[in-house]
Amino acid sequence: MHAPPLVGWLLVLLCAGAGAYCLARAGGVPPAQRAAARGEGVMALGMAVMAVPASVVAPPPWSPWLFTAVFGAAAAVALVRRHLHHAVGALAMVYMALAMVWPGGPAGRPGAGHGMAGTDHLGSMTHSAPGGVPLVTAVLLAYYTVYVIGAGVRLVPAAADGPAVAGAPVVAGGAGTADVLRACRVAMGIGMLAMLLMM
Repeated sequence: MHAPPLVGWLLVLLCAGAGAYCLARAGGVPPAQRAAARGEGVMALGMAVMAVPASVVAPPPWSPWLFTAVFGAAAAVALVRRHLHHAVGALAMVYMALAMVWPGGPAGRPGAGHGMAGTDHLGSMTHSAPGGVPLVTAVLLAYYTVYVIGAGVRLVPAAADGPAVAGAPVVAGGAGTADVLRACRVAMGIGMLAMLLMM
């Protein structure tokens, strides 16, 4: 990504933390939500790996194709299970992986295949226009902006009202766990927005 290493590492921490928490709490959610929670966790960990600054840890040349295969498979599974948001997220990751090897780039960037970090002598070019297809990037940015705002608004009353119900039993996989998983999704949405902006 076109970002200072500090920003990249902050994204790594955000996504890795959200992914680890989703996977850790997946066993405590109702069975109907368990697959979704695990999917969120795997997606977040994949985002963390992709967000590692290339200026610090140079990715191997085959990494975009590995990301494409893994997230493409995740998108197929999500579509079969009718988890549309997961499918959009996985396809967005496929799109960002393919943008790493986009031939010439949409802005005429020779050397787009060097990865999301670009090269020093192309620095001014890589920052002059987003990677990938601008229209697709704009649609994904709009989707995740609406998602993060909507999910964040829905999360606030749920978090405030859940524990306040008098006499309500606290059970594993109850409102508290569901709220935390929703918060992880919001964090992942913010991470996705940041990654798209820095393509």
